[in-house]
Amino acid sequence: METRQKAPIGRPRGFDAEEALERAMRVFWEQGYEGASLTDLTRAMGITRTSMYAAFGNKEELFRKALERYTEGPASYGARALREPTARQVATAFLNGSVRASTRPGCPSGCLGVQGSLAAGDPGRAARDELAAWRNAHTAHLRDRFRRAADEGDLPPGSDPDLLARYLMTVANGIAVQAASGASRDDLQRVADMALRSWPPS
Repeated sequence: METRQKAPIGRPRGFDAEEALERAMRVFWEQGYEGASLTDLTRAMGITRTSMYAAFGNKEELFRKALERYTEGPASYGARALREPTARQVATAFLNGSVRASTRPGCPSGCLGVQGSLAAGDPGRAARDELAAWRNAHTAHLRDRFRRAADEGDLPPGSDPDLLARYLMTVANGIAVQAASGASRDDLQRVADMALRSWPPS
């Protein structure tokens, strides 16, 4: 008597989850959290809503995963900048990276971390809070790095590491908003260069 082989439990996804997440990230980057409808997301990802929920959870969870991917990809210049040997080089790498990331050819203009939920109402509160925490964390990383620079004598006495970190983040956020409004990479690089000219001498 022939024995029937049991079918494997569960079905293979049938799509590339990494590629789908990359496409979702771009939709959020371009349209913001509230502007990105589930239809926009699933169409870009090439999957059904059922598959999206199974692989990534609800829209908030998908956004969180997309933000993580953005942090590790287009926004990874921030982590790299912190490894520069001097505070001035950290600031230079951070602002130059912001200009490049906000004006990448073939990518949406601006920054997912800035524009993602600026205009979000109540339905987008969780995403807005997530992005506020994301920006604050980046400011804290810069502040900690500049505190170390101050301790090492790399910043002049009386320098305020917290203010320097907020200054850099404010300029970078402005660069992102200007990029989304159509400012060119060259124009934004000049803005970054001007901001760096006011950096405290070491």
